[in-house]
Amino acid sequence: MLYFFNYFISMIGADILSCIAEAVAGSAAWLGRGLSCVCAQRRDSDAGSFFDLTLAQEECLERLQRRIEVPYDGSIVEHQEALKALWKVAFPEEELRGLISEQWKEMGWQGKDPSTDFRGGGFISLENFLFFARNFPKSFQDLLWKREGDRSVWEYPFAVAGVNITFMLVQMLDLEAVKPRTLVGATFLKFLEENESAFDLLYCIAFKLMDHQWLSMRASYMDFNTVMKSTRQELEKELLQEVSRLEDLPSYKLLSQ
Repeated sequence: MLYFFNYFISMIGADILSCIAEAVAGSAAWLGRGLSCVCAQRRDSDAGSFFDLTLAQEECLERLQRRIEVPYDGSIVEHQEALKALWKVAFPEEELRGLISEQWKEMGWQGKDPSTDFRGGGFISLENFLFFARNFPKSFQDLLWKREGDRSVWEYPFAVAGVNITFMLVQMLDLEAVKPRTLVGATFLKFLEENESAFDLLYCIAFKLMDHQWLSMRASYMDFNTVMKSTRQELEKELLQEVSRLEDLPSYKLLSQ
């Protein structure tokens, strides 16, 4: 299935499209005019709270923060190759005609140049996509092609949703702070200390959970923010459970390799 996204945009005009562009390029994730921010504001009571970290946790956080700070740059060969690799794992039987091509719309990018959509998530959002596709290929393909469940006529665009999930996780885990100011953020660093790929793995869990919430809520395109908020709340709740690995989270069971 090629999503109804392109047809949807042609039907509703430029207003929604400009909102999505603002979402991906700006400081908050939005989908749809007049909808509230996907990422809930930090509570005032958390603002002055910091959690003590071990030296190992500090080092893991610093390495992850360096990844988060890298913007996608289409002039860098490494970034170009990563984008080509994403196409290959997404559409292994279809040859990519160029890094700028109408083909990218098949994946749910806004236009023919995905680099403009990566602004909201940076290069790490592309790394998240690749990790997902390589480690959970069945779930990746199921989400890409919307194979599971009774889908809405107006589906969320896969690629834009993926960038939003990266952004949401960075905000939820307070990863741009010197030290975590929330219990969820501090808890995540324990997972990160044990598994350097914890952020990428949590991304896969969050993406699959988001789609599960989408289907459970029988959501349509304009419900995306509501679904993302619900996804964040469920993910926060699960992270605060007494589990020793991300693989023990209830939502991990949604993934299939």
